[in-house]
Amino acid sequence: MNVDDIVDAMFGGLPVYGEILALVSNSVWAGAILGLVGGLIGVFVLQRDMAFAVHGISELSFAGAAAALLIGADVVTGSIVGSVVAALLIGWLGSRARDRNSIIGVLMPFGLGLGILFLALYDGRSANRFSLLTGQIVSVQSGQLGWLIALSAAVLAALLLIWRPLRFDSLDPQSAAARGVPTVGISLAFMLLLGITVAVAVHIIGALLVMALLVTPAAAAVRVATGPLAVPLLAAAFGVVSAVGGILLAVAGTLPVSPYITTISFAIYLVCRIVGSRRGRVVRAVRPA
Repeated sequence: MNVDDIVDAMFGGLPVYGEILALVSNSVWAGAILGLVGGLIGVFVLQRDMAFAVHGISELSFAGAAAALLIGADVVTGSIVGSVVAALLIGWLGSRARDRNSIIGVLMPFGLGLGILFLALYDGRSANRFSLLTGQIVSVQSGQLGWLIALSAAVLAALLLIWRPLRFDSLDPQSAAARGVPTVGISLAFMLLLGITVAVAVHIIGALLVMALLVTPAAAAVRVATGPLAVPLLAAAFGVVSAVGGILLAVAGTLPVSPYITTISFAIYLVCRIVGSRRGRVVRAVRPA
């Protein structure tokens, strides 16, 4: 592949950009909603030290989607089933961090192996297999968009409903339990919401790179913000910019959407880390004075 081929793969669709964008408008909306929900739920993923769990859930979500693809069922439904099963298993069996990491380490290769098996048995279009791993901007159809919006809205509503006890349990679980907060129920509810969000993310960005929308925006936000309201709002904004920006860039060529989303997300994190470190140096310099 020469330079011209690379340029064509990245920008070959610019002459008909408007027409292509109209075809993938469903994905733009789905990406915006996913960025919003992923950024918000990612704050609690960091607070509960569950970034590794996101990747573990995505592997079983990938297996569920691959199984649905093999039997001719709806891929989104299969992805949700796989994610929810993984999330509930992790939440139920992994009450302690050490147990949770062990369970995730067991589930990840199992889910990935099952997914690879189902894809090997699938004799349909190879693009369908590839999109489960790396995402596909044209994969969201009109009917599926309605499901994705409904699921994301349900996750957002439930997250707002349990926001205060979930935040209390995430920051100080011992005190939360002593004050009568149902920590077990809160943990299972959060894992269920996380599983549904991961399933939606797998459909957009692929199973391998889910953390770019469920971890990186929140990790960037905590570098430059500290307030209980500023961090989730900034994380949601970063998630929307990463998802929508990646899709808008991917439309110009023929490359998968995931490299664009992950690059934007990483660039935002890098800038926030630099800004946060400089701000920290300024604060340390001012305090002695």
